[in-house]
Amino acid sequence: MPEEDESSEIVIFLRKELEASLEKNGSLEKENHELKQEVGRLKAQITSLKAHNNERKSLLWKKFQSTLEQSPAKERPNPKVDFTESQAIKERPAAKLLPTDAPPPTPRPPPPPPALFKEVKENKGPSAPAPPPPPPPSKSLIGSRGVRRVPEVIELYRSLTRKDAHMENKANPAGVHAFALTKNMIGEIENRSSYVLAIKSEVETQGEFINFLISEVESAKFTNIADVEAFVNWLDRQLSSLVDERAVLKHFPQWPERKADTLREAAFSYRDLRNLKNEASSFEDNMKEPSVLALRRMEALQDRLERSVSSTERTRESASKRYRDFQIPWEWMLDTGLMGQMKLSSLKLAKEYMKRITREVQSSECSREENLLLQGVRFAFRVHQFAGGFDSETVLAFEELKKIGANSRRNGTI
Repeated sequence: MPEEDESSEIVIFLRKELEASLEKNGSLEKENHELKQEVGRLKAQITSLKAHNNERKSLLWKKFQSTLEQSPAKERPNPKVDFTESQAIKERPAAKLLPTDAPPPTPRPPPPPPALFKEVKENKGPSAPAPPPPPPPSKSLIGSRGVRRVPEVIELYRSLTRKDAHMENKANPAGVHAFALTKNMIGEIENRSSYVLAIKSEVETQGEFINFLISEVESAKFTNIADVEAFVNWLDRQLSSLVDERAVLKHFPQWPERKADTLREAAFSYRDLRNLKNEASSFEDNMKEPSVLALRRMEALQDRLERSVSSTERTRESASKRYRDFQIPWEWMLDTGLMGQMKLSSLKLAKEYMKRITREVQSSECSREENLLLQGVRFAFRVHQFAGGFDSETVLAFEELKKIGANSRRNGTI
């Protein structure tokens, strides 16, 4: 029977797939039919446009012929004569050129007038010098007495563009902001001379002081990371008396920049991790705070602990090598040092978290015992894996949480 049920399910599945495929195929055929109709419509439109274009060319050519017939007889070409290109150039004066906007002839037209052949020859670039071009059409009157400059047009244009720019600045404060930035830049440039003079003065007068700091940094050797932190704090206080630390120190090529930066990196990393460890180990649950917020605050602190430890462990190998090169303590990065202390500090969070869950489940107002118990066990497991185990106090808190869970199951509340 199970095999028959499985076979029937497969048949139903395949049938649904087949129906979906047929439905998709039908929609594709419909779309293909619509595309074919669209192609047919476009072809008909193109044919109609071609016919209209040919008809228009024919009408223009007839109009052109009637214009020739109305011209004086001596200027009309003899249709019986077969004009060649060279004959057209010889027999037709340059001044009798037809307008350049005459329509092109249709295929196999009657022999055009010589002037058209002359125009073609000029376009091809004749070997003989071409006659000067005819004057521009009458509608282009530049330089003639019929054209003059009108200042009012320029003034109106400028006034409108100024108005548009003003409106754009109103609509887009970026223009005003850019103007403000420009003013700030101008002010900075104006004050730049005093800034440069101050740096130059310190380079000249603080040389002995800078050389003293250079010798202190180069000779610095430590066995305790706390001493590195104290030394960096002292060094930063000394350098803060300068107008611009980087601008002044770049004039002293002997300044040990790489070692000073590495000392700062080690000191700041140790300080941040130590402060985070102290925050976790001294955490106290505020019973006046709602449980949801209190649990969320403990979870956020545990997140920070895990991220910091993980980041330090990823960069520990490369960082410890640089620290050893400059005789900076690096053992605090091991699990036997500050890293181990940070992991153990999370036990305080686990203990407070489980205590809060226990009190919440024991409360008569609690209506979600099962979810809270599961939430507490998950957090306890998370800290257990991070710290590598529990201490005695955390074990007691876990046992209490476990006991509450067993009682709740026995009473049928979960």
